[in-house]
Amino acid sequence: MNKNHPALLPNGLLDLLSPQAEDEANTIASFMRVFSAFGYDRVKPPLVEFEESLLGEGPGNALSRQTFRVMDPVSQRMMGVRADVTAQIARIAGSRLADQLRPLRLSYAADVLRVNGTQLRPERQFCQVGCELIGVDTITADTETALVALRALSAAGIKNLSIDLTLPTLIRNLYADLNVTAKDQEILDDLIEKRDRDGVVGKAPIGQVIADLMYVEGKAEHALEAFSKIVLPPRAAADFKRLLAVAHDLKTALTVYGLSDIQITIDPLERRGFEYQTGVSFTLFAQGARGELGRGGRYQAAIAGQSPETATGFTLYMDTVLRVAAPQGRAKREEVADDADWKKVKSLQDQGLQVFRKA
Repeated sequence: MNKNHPALLPNGLLDLLSPQAEDEANTIASFMRVFSAFGYDRVKPPLVEFEESLLGEGPGNALSRQTFRVMDPVSQRMMGVRADVTAQIARIAGSRLADQLRPLRLSYAADVLRVNGTQLRPERQFCQVGCELIGVDTITADTETALVALRALSAAGIKNLSIDLTLPTLIRNLYADLNVTAKDQEILDDLIEKRDRDGVVGKAPIGQVIADLMYVEGKAEHALEAFSKIVLPPRAAADFKRLLAVAHDLKTALTVYGLSDIQITIDPLERRGFEYQTGVSFTLFAQGARGELGRGGRYQAAIAGQSPETATGFTLYMDTVLRVAAPQGRAKREEVADDADWKKVKSLQDQGLQVFRKA
């Protein structure tokens, strides 16, 4: 009979040992101090919920295929293990906190479990840390969430940060404004994914517009100059003006907070990973990190039987963050004799030392 080694774990799962486990806890504490300074209150949703509430409209439904299902032996109802925390925050805001004044600012730190990993993130269980700003739809709110995320990452000692702003709904609005058929949308989506400028140019009348938008990619200053030369339909033009306004406001805010070295870029056609976002969104990067540090953006916070609320927020991925974050205040270790009295041990501990006795 073959037996697995006791240390063997399923693919994508791992034991977080010392000092990484302590680094994660200390980094999360650092993040929470930044979130609190901006008025975000911490909440802690459960690990599992009933399937119908966890996988409702918006964020939950977008991750339905990544959600583990289990049968609740008590109620005999199907439950889901959370694959993302945002949907749970939306439920809390729309139910337990429905009577609280808006805007509502909530923060969290919680492990998630997904059915499959990805090439850049093979881990199936990892910790998400983030904030949600619910009930307000302004440029300042869009800026705030991006600023809070970047300030938290910077406070954790992460250098060479950058933020890439996008509009996941821009192409969809362009299709609607220019009455593009479903068949042509499918063709154009494939060309956009490949960034095939020559291919889209021939798809009149929208092709030239999309090709021009490809030239907008890059630093925010370049995007502003390029946008002035593009003629967009009214709805798409309004969306893009808001994106540029957020970029300008964010640059001002970063300067105020001494973070002007953070690079702001714009890619208006990027949609991968933004399945439920409905407005200005962003991805966070750091030089030397494998994959993104986090994502955020505007979405609809919805629960069954209620009108959705506009919301914006972000999620930081601790597995990626820990690869580039500076160690957060590890205590120095001090060895004492096995017969050392407790007064000496306490005295050293009062100095912030980690004290252990010789074997």
